[in-house]
Amino acid sequence: MKSPKDFIRRKAYELGFLSVGFSKAEFLETEAPRLEDWLRNNRHGEMGYMENHFEKRLDPEKLVPGTKTVVSFLYNYFPPKRQRPDSPKISTYAYGRDYHKVVKKKGIILLKALKEEFGDVQGRVFVDSAPVLEKAWAEKSGLGWRGKNSNLISKSNGSFFFLAELFIDLDLEPDSLFRKDHCGTCRKCIDACPTEAIIEPYKVDGSKCISYLTIELKGQIPDWTEGQLDDWIFGCDVCQDVCPWNRFSKPHNEPDFLIREAIENRSRAEWEELTEEAFEETFRGSAVKRTGYSGLIRNVQALKKKP
Repeated sequence: MKSPKDFIRRKAYELGFLSVGFSKAEFLETEAPRLEDWLRNNRHGEMGYMENHFEKRLDPEKLVPGTKTVVSFLYNYFPPKRQRPDSPKISTYAYGRDYHKVVKKKGIILLKALKEEFGDVQGRVFVDSAPVLEKAWAEKSGLGWRGKNSNLISKSNGSFFFLAELFIDLDLEPDSLFRKDHCGTCRKCIDACPTEAIIEPYKVDGSKCISYLTIELKGQIPDWTEGQLDDWIFGCDVCQDVCPWNRFSKPHNEPDFLIREAIENRSRAEWEELTEEAFEETFRGSAVKRTGYSGLIRNVQALKKKP
């Protein structure tokens, strides 16, 4: 009889996931002081939701009672094509359909198949939509290590991937924690960050990150950023683009993540003249809708300021 672990792994690859790892659902003891320090120093800026559900972030049993195993997945989004180089930039993860919906749907399909094969399996699928410390679970399940930019990095796949989790009540054999850090003496991400948000190796001040400033921040972009946004109007890929491990990234083959023509070919002038109607048309079903029209225009206008 096939094991649930083998079944999950095989089904995940069929659904297009890059990697799968298993970890025991237990309190993330080493993460508690790290999260406390990050919050205490206000590295989360206006992301007040990060202060909520502290215990649930650390203890899977409190988030989903009965959880015995956390299954972590990687899903590739490294783009085959990018925007024209002379236009304001959108992070590559937002080129196509909203990843929350695309990847979560695959996770739900997997969970349904697991139940059909093994009976009454209880579980929940998460894709960046609940108080889950995704990178900690992925590292714990052997999928990679956290680099100096705090992103999860895989030796074979780089870092251009989404993380997803399946919390289930099956007691499965865990994989080995990824213990080796392969960043070495490299500091390319630290030196390249336009806003110096990587305040020291492995520690990011979220309130200074361009992704935070262009997406999470709801008010005006602060004056100190003038000339430092590096043409980004939604998110930022700089610390990934310079990471040597991303030479191993391979273009995805997910149709839902292909760059939309209206993003790929829109000129700087067209971004500056973007109407609300064009925004709704261009970003229907996209993660960029999170900023709203006014937020994206705010970001475009911020690029016109001079230091």
